[in-house]
Amino acid sequence: MNHALTAAAAGFGTGLSLIVAIGAQNAFVLRQGVRRDAVLAVVGICALSDAVLIALGVGGVGAVVVAWPGGVRAVGIVGGLFLLCYGLLAARRVLRPAAAGLSTEGEAAGSRRRAVLTCLAMTWLNPHVYLDTVFLLGSLAADRGALRWTFGLGAALASLCWFAALGFGARLLGRFLARPAAWRVLDGLVAVTMLALGATLMTGS
Repeated sequence: MNHALTAAAAGFGTGLSLIVAIGAQNAFVLRQGVRRDAVLAVVGICALSDAVLIALGVGGVGAVVVAWPGGVRAVGIVGGLFLLCYGLLAARRVLRPAAAGLSTEGEAAGSRRRAVLTCLAMTWLNPHVYLDTVFLLGSLAADRGALRWTFGLGAALASLCWFAALGFGARLLGRFLARPAAWRVLDGLVAVTMLALGATLMTGS
C-alpha cells in the first residue's frame, strides 16, 4: 500500500511540474476562465485528453511513435501554424481592443462551440503535450514496473487538479480584468506565449 501511495505521489508531483509550466494550453484555459466561457467543457477536455495521453504513454505507445520521427515533425508543423494563427489573433485584440472590458455574462452557444474546437486543437495539435505526457511521463512510469499505472493515475490526477484550479480560479480575476487595459495586458501575454511557441515548433528547435 505504501509503495502504491509513493508511486501515485511521484506521478502527481511529476505531472504537476510539467503541466504548470507556462504554455499555450494554460494561457487558453486562463483566458476562458476569466471570461467564464465554457469553463467546465474546457477543463474537462484538457484533463481527459491528458489522461488519455498519459495512458498511451504508460502503455508503451511512445516507443512506437518515436520510431517514426517524420510523424512527430509533421505534427509539429501543423501545431506551430495553429499556435501562430491564434497568437496573431490575440495580438490583433491588443492593437484593436474592444471598447469594453471583460464581460462576465453567460456564454452563447457559438462561443461554447468555438471554445471546444479551439481547446481540442490546442491540445491535440501541440507536440509539447505529446512529449510531456506520452514520451516523458510514459518513460518515467515504465521505471515503476508493476506500479506504472499507479504512477500514471497520479499524473492524471495532477492534470485534473491543475486545470480545474486554473479554469475556475481565474474567475477571481474577473473584477480586475473588467478594465480594458488589464484585458489588453492578458491578451498581450497570450500573444507572446503562443507566437513564441509556434515559432519554436515551426523551426524545430
